[in-house]
Amino acid sequence: MSKLNMMDARCTALFASGLQRSDAPSAGAVAEAVRVTVRQFGVRGCAARMAQEFGDHPETAADRMRWIRQLVGEMPARPAPAPVGHARRAHCAAA
Repeated sequence: MSKLNMMDARCTALFASGLQRSDAPSAGAVAEAVRVTVRQFGVRGCAARMAQEFGDHPETAADRMRWIRQLVGEMPARPAPAPVGHARRAHCAAA
């Protein structure tokens, strides 16, 4: 996926997430919100939720997207790898 497409996907996922400006999220919280939301809805599901919100509340949706684009612009290009213990638990749970 190109860098621009990755940024778009992250923005779409964050828009669909429950993350709020008042949460003052850290970079780790932003990355986790992206992962959880994409896992929950898929990229297309996130896009559908975002489109609906822009249709229902365009004035607040535009503000939210500006904030989200700022957050995503501050994220590292590649997300940090999952902690080793986390990967082992996920592997064991799948077995």
